[in-house]
Amino acid sequence: MKTFIDQLGTSHTFETTPKRIVSLVPSLTELLFDLGLEEQIVGITKFCVHPFHFKSTKKIIGGTKNVHVEKIRLLQPDIIIANKEENTQEIVAELAKICPVWVTNIITLEDNNKMIAEFGQLFNKRTEAQKWIDKIQFAQRDFEYFIQGQPSYKAAYFIWANPYMVAGGDTFINEMLRLNNFVNIYENNPNLTGRYPEVEIKKIRLQGDPDLVLLSSEPFPFKDEHAFELGRFTHHAKTFFVDGEMFSWYGSRLVKAFAYFKKLHQKLA
Repeated sequence: MKTFIDQLGTSHTFETTPKRIVSLVPSLTELLFDLGLEEQIVGITKFCVHPFHFKSTKKIIGGTKNVHVEKIRLLQPDIIIANKEENTQEIVAELAKICPVWVTNIITLEDNNKMIAEFGQLFNKRTEAQKWIDKIQFAQRDFEYFIQGQPSYKAAYFIWANPYMVAGGDTFINEMLRLNNFVNIYENNPNLTGRYPEVEIKKIRLQGDPDLVLLSSEPFPFKDEHAFELGRFTHHAKTFFVDGEMFSWYGSRLVKAFAYFKKLHQKLA
């Protein structure tokens, strides 16, 4: 009998190492695979696109915010992996009637590495977890050395249109922006509420006048028309379509993210 505490401080007790895993978080599905847990993963969401073959080998149990509870129940999981931001409290409470729901909460790189280490303990994959932490920390140090010679830019990171929504402070995206020497103009705006506030693009110059407008590839499919519309209200800001996975996915994805960020800065030069 072992007891573990998740990132919301909830205590979970297991008689044996969990063998049947349902993941409600796309980035953590990828991490679980990279930790060598493919055989233990029995259910994923429709947004769990990595690794690619999972869509044909694993049971799809709905989306991140509209899961099919009965499908999950039939899978007889030992543990369900969720995230504070991705999944609602109502979903977590309902699924906790089936089995323990392990809720992650990732804002910083330290949170991410702590989570990977906890997965190593929880699933008896300590060696594999440490290897991934080492890879991430090496890539981070290398990128931090690279970024020292790069200029700083004021940035606005858009995640949605109709209405327009941006990444604010207290988000993992904001952490990634900071690492890139991008100053998020919406990080500490007292007139906006929530981690992903709605914004009036007509006020973008008054609210920070960004040098860069970053349009994420997910969750909204931004097009050229959005770039043109936003460009009309900025003062010569450069607009870039960016890979949302690189800015918002945690877990093992970070190793690829740092390499992606280097290429992005080369485009900015």
